[in-house]
Amino acid sequence: MRVAVIGGGRMGAGIAQVFLAAGERVTVQEPQAEAARWRIAEGLAIAESKGAVDKAEALARLTMGPVPGDADLVVEAVPEDAALKAEVLAEAESAVQEGALLATNTSSLSIAELAAVLDRPERLVGLHFFNPVPVQRLVEIVVTKATPDEVLERARGLVAGIGKTSVVVNDSPGFATSRLGVLLGLEAIRMMAEGVATAEDIDTAMTLGYGHPMGPLRLTDLVGLDVRLAIAEYLHARLGPRFEPPALLRDKVAAGELGRKSGKGFYEW
Repeated sequence: MRVAVIGGGRMGAGIAQVFLAAGERVTVQEPQAEAARWRIAEGLAIAESKGAVDKAEALARLTMGPVPGDADLVVEAVPEDAALKAEVLAEAESAVQEGALLATNTSSLSIAELAAVLDRPERLVGLHFFNPVPVQRLVEIVVTKATPDEVLERARGLVAGIGKTSVVVNDSPGFATSRLGVLLGLEAIRMMAEGVATAEDIDTAMTLGYGHPMGPLRLTDLVGLDVRLAIAEYLHARLGPRFEPPALLRDKVAAGELGRKSGKGFYEW
């Protein structure tokens, strides 16, 4: 199978890595091609150290460049901007064969609205991967009323083929995971702002008390405070005041405190 990934940032590189590890041929379209290739190679090196993959063999199946016409699957993994995603998906559709499956890695945007720009909107599904992609076992498959059964089954097969588990969610703001995860994260931020407890203690309460693998504030740092703010603003507009971003989150983003990628968020990195 030939897979194309549009976007070579942390998520796109991770998606490319898992398909390479599964034995597929992968093309990554990314303006900063060398940086993207380095991310993928670094991830494969970590996987190789655990005996999970042959780095050299996997990299031999990686190419950097535009979406190839013979791609069987195209996964869009550009920043969470609806206009940008719609643009790259439309370009991808015009580049590939009629039978290719198109997927978006959006964590909250409407699949139906993104699909509206396509000539064949029924072949777009959401494949919501989680960060870090090589480690996280879940992929959220998001379908619309127009999604044929055969497209859904194909998406399920692709997810199973890379060794991950899928859940199927009907298209709605925030799907299942972002809707619940963002709500928990926003309340944790409000609690911290109100002086209920420190970030460390709030996170420890959720990891030890509820068995979460990571607390909501540390997770926000890993996802990026700017990303979480953008999703919260989208959900606030669609679902109402329970998703209103706290002032503390807005203030930190305005100050450039974006989490791990900036060196500071709710924690020092």
